[in-house]
Amino acid sequence: MHYALLIYGDEKAWETRDEAELKANDERHARFMAMLRERGAMLPGGQELARAHTATTVRNTGDTVGTTDGPYAETAEQLGGFYLIEAPDLDAALEIARQLPEAIVEVRPVVIHPETGN
Repeated sequence: MHYALLIYGDEKAWETRDEAELKANDERHARFMAMLRERGAMLPGGQELARAHTATTVRNTGDTVGTTDGPYAETAEQLGGFYLIEAPDLDAALEIARQLPEAIVEVRPVVIHPETGN
């Protein structure tokens, strides 16, 4: 099965990290990606996302489509990036997610549509 590992964090805390902390985090992610590759669990498509203030939200109410600046939800923790992985089941996906350096990781199955393979 395919899973999305959605990484959430407090952007204000992220912005206060010094160069050494940023480098250490990058190294942890490099080790995490190496582990995924070794297991054959890494799927293409995961990325770090730009900061939430750069988002634009599109709302389609059926009659009108509007846009607003900023993320959909105003919360302390924002979606900062994601990995796409392959794992035999949820327990295996959770075991992989526990190895990420971030404190909040949402694990969500990816729906594969048989007619398109996507």
